[in-house]
Amino acid sequence: MAIKTIGVIGAGTMGNGIAQVCAVAGLDVVMVDISADAVQRGLGVVAGSLDRLLKKEKITQADRDAAVARIRGSTAYADLAGADLVIEAATENEGLKLRILKEIDAIVSPAAVIASNTSSLSITKLAAAVSHPDRFVGMHFFNPVPLMALVELIRGLQTSDATLAAAQGFAATIGKTAIVARNSPGFAVNRILCPMINEAIFALQEGLASAADIDEGMKLGCNHPIGPLALTDLIGLDTMLAVMEMFYAGFNDPKYRPAPLLKEMVDAGYLGRKSGQGFYSY
Repeated sequence: MAIKTIGVIGAGTMGNGIAQVCAVAGLDVVMVDISADAVQRGLGVVAGSLDRLLKKEKITQADRDAAVARIRGSTAYADLAGADLVIEAATENEGLKLRILKEIDAIVSPAAVIASNTSSLSITKLAAAVSHPDRFVGMHFFNPVPLMALVELIRGLQTSDATLAAAQGFAATIGKTAIVARNSPGFAVNRILCPMINEAIFALQEGLASAADIDEGMKLGCNHPIGPLALTDLIGLDTMLAVMEMFYAGFNDPKYRPAPLLKEMVDAGYLGRKSGQGFYSY
């Protein structure tokens, strides 16, 4: 199917990033959020990001202006009626996402693809909230969306071959490389990444090496661009704990138990960059 108009639910970091890459690729975008202020902030972030690309001569003035013009901000779900693909990019809260998906489903065409930009929630369960679950797929974008080359496509139990193919075509259109994972806690990337980070926290807890040395070892020994503990500070220790607890419950396997140090730091309010203190001070 031809995807020409994209609906994006959420004008925050992920939503405005998705809107930007779609607009730059020549697609029309309707970006919806609950308040006009949130929409305007999202549009402002996109404009600022494109201005930086213009300054670095990555895009032309004409390209910048055309991309900005392709994004329409709105607070009305009714404006999604003509979308070929709607991507829900709200906060990682199952109840909230289910409510949003039901609202989208009541408005869009039965032929439209509905996707969720979730990093951990069950695509099969989210798909059950819409009337055509075969048209539902997971699209896990990575932050910052304009810079990260990957989009992880997650196939729920109900997702059709045609829907997956449409999602793969869309990813190619916006210049992303797509990998496909089945519906399972953490999908592919976080299933590997988060336990590695958790193990790094165990290593620190046991006094195996300092935080700086653990990170330096992984950067220089494994060619990672950022160490696992610095990455946890960037992600948020509370978010990392929630993911590991979800893995622990979902797999019922003790190898996914969260490191006690991670729990204690979250209890102390040491959440990483957003609190000013994590494994490092900011």
